[in-house]
Amino acid sequence: QVQLAESGGGWVQAGASLRLSCAASGRTSRLNCMGWFRQAPGKERESVAGIEKNLGTTYYADSVRGRFTISRDNAKNTVYLQMNSLNVEDSAVYYCAARDRLCGSSWSQSRSYNYWGQGTQVTVSS
Repeated sequence: QVQLAESGGGWVQAGASLRLSCAASGRTSRLNCMGWFRQAPGKERESVAGIEKNLGTTYYADSVRGRFTISRDNAKNTVYLQMNSLNVEDSAVYYCAARDRLCGSSWSQSRSYNYWGQGTQVTVSS
C-alpha cells in the first residue's frame, strides 16, 4: 500500500505564493506518476499538474501553466507544487495522487489514480 500526506496549504492574498508538499510512504517503488488535483466547493475535481516520478516529465493544466511548478525529490519520496501569482480562482482543496502507470496523456484523469491524500486547503483572498 501507499500513503500520501499533503502539507503546506493555507490562507494567502492574491498575488502571493505557496508551496505544497506531498510525502509518500509505503510501497513507493511501484509509483510512476504523481499528480496534483484540486476541488473547489460546488465544482468537480480538476487536474492541476503531474510528473513522471522517474523521468521527471511534467504536465500542467492550462489554467496554471506558467504560474505553478511541480517537482519531485525521489530521495525524500516527496512531490512539490510551487504556486505563484495565486488568484481567488485557485482557492480549493488540493489533493495529491499517485498511480503505478506512467503519466503520459492520461495524467489528468483523476479516476486513473490508485492512491490519494486527504487534501490540504488553499484559500486566496482578493
